[in-house]
Amino acid sequence: MKKNIIGLTLILLTTIACNTSKKTQEPADNVVTNFSDKELITKEKWILTELEGQEITGNKDNHIYFTLNANENRIQGFSGCNTFMGEYNLNENNRIRFSKLASTRMVCFDTPVAESEVLKVFELADNYTIKDNLLMLNVGRRSPLAVFKKSTPEVVEKYWKLKSLGGQEVKMSENQEREIYFILESNTNRIKGFAGCNTFNGTYALEEGNRINFSQMAATLKACSNLTINELEFLKVFELANNYTIKGDVLNLNIGRRAPLAVFEAVYFH
Repeated sequence: MKKNIIGLTLILLTTIACNTSKKTQEPADNVVTNFSDKELITKEKWILTELEGQEITGNKDNHIYFTLNANENRIQGFSGCNTFMGEYNLNENNRIRFSKLASTRMVCFDTPVAESEVLKVFELADNYTIKDNLLMLNVGRRSPLAVFKKSTPEVVEKYWKLKSLGGQEVKMSENQEREIYFILESNTNRIKGFAGCNTFNGTYALEEGNRINFSQMAATLKACSNLTINELEFLKVFELANNYTIKGDVLNLNIGRRAPLAVFEAVYFH
């Protein structure tokens, strides 16, 4: 009888231990999810688009914005006239708190919104939500204190027409269907384009300092003759390029600090 009781007790203890193990593992999934959210909020420049329900507009060079430095847990930004900085803490369930911010003391009279109202957002906010490239800073479950959009680098979402390859000007062949071009899609981080005869696509990644890397490049296999450009040489540009420069509507894809591998011009359609 005692043996039966001991055996039953061991079974119960084992069952409890297993259940406890499962329960302690469940929050780990949440941590992964929250870490992913932290990645989203700390890797971007966030531009103010709405404050207390009112749309905010500004010129290209005077956006109100902030960025979060994940390595130092510091925030820095621009409030319309002055720069500001401070510290922040991220916790589970998209909780966020900002320390008292320090700001420069320039006097401006043409700011799109009172700077004190911008800084007050960071004083009050205790959580955030991210949806469709928009970031909302909130207090409790009320309407957002402010809405920010992800900054889009100049290189993406533009139609880049090839102008020169390896220093040589490029002209269309008579039998060429269309001009050689590429587009970087911001939402999918994919590149698509036309190489003179074949279409191509792949993925790209942007990093600080105008660094760019292309991967998983693929092209259709049509055969075309009498082209003024070697498609393989053109596609090799994306294999070699590791940085870019933009001046106005001209884009250079480069490797290191050498002369551009290829030069492109932005084309706008109305």
